[in-house]
Amino acid sequence: MHFRMNHRSAAICMQSPVRKGLLRFDRGKSMREINVSEITSAVRQMCIDTNYHLSPDMKKRLSAAETKETSPLGKQILGKLEENLSIADSDQIPICQDTGMAIVFLEIGQDVHLTGGDVTDAVNEGIREGYKDGYLRKSIVSDPLLRVNTKDNTPGVIHFSIVPGDKVRITVAPKGFGSENKSRIFMLTPADGEEGVRRAVLETVREAGPNACPPMVIGVGIGGNFEKCACLAKQALLVPADAHSDLPHIAKLEEELLSEVNATGIGPAGLGGAVTALALHILTYPTHIAGLPVAVNICCHVNRHAVMVL
Repeated sequence: MHFRMNHRSAAICMQSPVRKGLLRFDRGKSMREINVSEITSAVRQMCIDTNYHLSPDMKKRLSAAETKETSPLGKQILGKLEENLSIADSDQIPICQDTGMAIVFLEIGQDVHLTGGDVTDAVNEGIREGYKDGYLRKSIVSDPLLRVNTKDNTPGVIHFSIVPGDKVRITVAPKGFGSENKSRIFMLTPADGEEGVRRAVLETVREAGPNACPPMVIGVGIGGNFEKCACLAKQALLVPADAHSDLPHIAKLEEELLSEVNATGIGPAGLGGAVTALALHILTYPTHIAGLPVAVNICCHVNRHAVMVL
C-alpha cells in the first residue's frame, strides 16, 4: 500500500514533563498523546491524493497488463486508461468522475491517548475538507430511501481496531459504486468447499461484466460470519498488488482464480481480451463448523488507497 504526501510531515512530537505528548500513570506506563486534528489533516490529504494519483503498485500492474493483452482493442483501451491517469496526475484532477464513498480504516495503538474531540467527527471532518478542497464529487445521501445529498460526501464508512503500540495507522480507500454494486456475499455450506468458493468468485465476475469497469481488482473474504467476510473482502483490496497470501493453499487459490477470471475473456472495458482482472487477493478468518461465508468485493482498475502512520 502506498501514500502520497505533499503536505507537512504527519510526524508527531512526543512530550511530557520532558517531551510533549506523553502521559504518565502510577505504574510508569507511558501513553502517547495525539490530537484528533492530526487525523483530520491526514484524512483530508489522503482523500485528495487517492483521487488524483494512482498508487505505484496499481500503476505497475496496469502497465504490465498492456504488455500482456493480446486483443488489439483491449491493448488500445489499456493505453487510453494509462493516458487518462497520467493527465489526472499532472493536472491534479480526479482520475474518475465517481470519487467514491470514503472508506477509512483506523488502527489505533493501545498506548495512544486521543485528545481534542471525538475521533469519528475528526475523520468525517477530514473527508468533508478533502472533498471540498479537492473539488471532488459529493456522492453521499443522508437517507438510503429519501436520497437527499449531504453535499460534503460525509459520513464515511469508518472501521476501528485497537492494536499494540503507540501509533495510529490510517488507511483511506474511496470506493466508487459502479464496481461496489457488483459485489456479493455467499453463505455457503462446508460441503461446497473450495469449488464452491471458485464458483462464487467466477459467478460474481461474469455477472459484473463490463459494469465494474474492468480490468478489475478482486478482493475475496472467506470465513468469519456474514459481516466479517464482507470486511475481509474489502481489506483484501488493500493488499499490495504483487503480494500473495502467506498460506500456501490460499496463495495457490489466488493464482488459479486470477487465471480463471482472465480466461473469461471479458477483457478491458468488457470488450474482450486477456486481461479481465489485474489482481486478486484472499483474506481468511476462522469460521463456524456449519458455515462457509464468502464475500467478493469487486473494484475497478484504479483501486484507490493510501496509508499514513501518525
